[in-house]
Amino acid sequence: MKKSALFLLSGAILLSSCTSDIGTNVYDVSNANTVSQVAPCTVVSVRPVTVRASDSGNGTALGAIAGGVAGSQIGSGSEAGVLGALGGALIGGVAGTIAEDELSTQSALEYIVQLQNGTLQTVTQGTDVWLQAGQKCFLVYGSHARVIPAN
Repeated sequence: MKKSALFLLSGAILLSSCTSDIGTNVYDVSNANTVSQVAPCTVVSVRPVTVRASDSGNGTALGAIAGGVAGSQIGSGSEAGVLGALGGALIGGVAGTIAEDELSTQSALEYIVQLQNGTLQTVTQGTDVWLQAGQKCFLVYGSHARVIPAN
């Protein structure tokens, strides 16, 4: 029972808490076969940032449930089972919160780019493509935005 509860917890957290891949070269299916605007630009500034998905509370809830189920299997007698369930729920909830936070966080880069008309724009995207200050690039925008190198 303990193993199945932990397996359920880990699978549920993985499915419910992961952030979307924000890489420059990753497109959602909804972005395929769509038209976006493109503007030539120059990178003015680059800085590393962290992107975190909103806390859904799923990790805490699922951790508490799985911990409570696993904890209730500890000891013999109803008092031991209740205390084990309460302790397991508390520990599971904390572990689930930590797991959700780790799974929903990723590194990113914030680019400030200058368009040819002098306007500054900012785009935050994944770290799969690194651009440097002064580099010529394109700002691709529509339903989503990204900065790509001008090859």
